[in-house]
Amino acid sequence: MLRLEHIGYAVPDEKGEVKTILKDITMTLDERFIVITGPNGSGKSTLAKIIAGIVKPTSGKIYLDDTDITDYSITDRAKAGISFAFQQPVRFKGLTVMDLMSLAAGKKLSTGKVCDYLSEVGLCARDYVNRELNGSLSGGELKRIEIAMTLARGTKFSIMDEPEAGIDLWSFQSLIRVFENLYRSTSGSILIISHQERILDIADRVIVLESGSVTADGSKDKVLPAFLSGTCPKIG
Repeated sequence: MLRLEHIGYAVPDEKGEVKTILKDITMTLDERFIVITGPNGSGKSTLAKIIAGIVKPTSGKIYLDDTDITDYSITDRAKAGISFAFQQPVRFKGLTVMDLMSLAAGKKLSTGKVCDYLSEVGLCARDYVNRELNGSLSGGELKRIEIAMTLARGTKFSIMDEPEAGIDLWSFQSLIRVFENLYRSTSGSILIISHQERILDIADRVIVLESGSVTADGSKDKVLPAFLSGTCPKIG
């Protein structure tokens, strides 16, 4: 369970004036599949990076299973059970998929185990297990490998920032099937930053951010009709 208490984030703009990105975000995240959505510039990715420890909030506290992790580094948060997948997966020249999966798991994995994880995300294992993480892999392939890494790590709380970014329609359709399988197989919580309706539609909970504030929060059946019609009421 992840708990955010009064999270705020502000930075100076080009004129030296304070620009507020997030305003007093308080929520408890314990559902299996959560999607945060909203217009560009609403603070979605900033909130994801604050949870992961990439960005430090200017106010508020973060708790993981009642442990205060506000001052934890990215490494310490990873050890505590939080993983983060970037919009654009990193390519590691010289590393194979097998190497990376073992690094993610924190131990040497057998070829069979790596193949199991790759099969979970819809990749033909024998074609990928010894592939190098270089320019020969498409964006969609890298996204699925990154999700397989999440499975290998078995984290309590996984964050994926706009996983649909930069991939073609065919890869996106495959990605949706991966998320549907992940939903059925995962034991932890998954938080996805996305504005894609297909991803929103498989969420247990949808949270809408606008101008740094939560404007809607609830089940997809409660939130999506108003959000998709552009009539989301502001909370509070």
